[in-house]
Amino acid sequence: VLTKARLQELVLEVDPLQQLDEDVEEHLLQLADDFIESVVSGSCSLAKHRKSNTLEVKDVMLHLEHKWNMWIPGMGCDEVRPYKKLISTEAHKQVMSLSIAVSRLFRSLSLLSLFLSP
Repeated sequence: VLTKARLQELVLEVDPLQQLDEDVEEHLLQLADDFIESVVSGSCSLAKHRKSNTLEVKDVMLHLEHKWNMWIPGMGCDEVRPYKKLISTEAHKQVMSLSIAVSRLFRSLSLLSLFLSP
């Protein structure tokens, strides 16, 4: 379980000048607890599905991969995992194309306004 002291140590490792607001600290601790509970519960369900009373690394790894789309190199297997590229739908591609076009239009308009302003 992540404690406030350990969370503060982690923050100091990332940025020694950074301070966390107490509300942010509480939310991060709650997120960590929820994540741990989810991983343990899901992993135990996988072990139970295998008809085993023992929770194994492969149960945790399978849960992390399927539920959270993450894996930990060096844990469980030695195979190199490729990056999973998300599949874009045609609607998503159209929205992104329109977004890029609008962004370019606004950039052009802002540059044009710089040239036209006295």
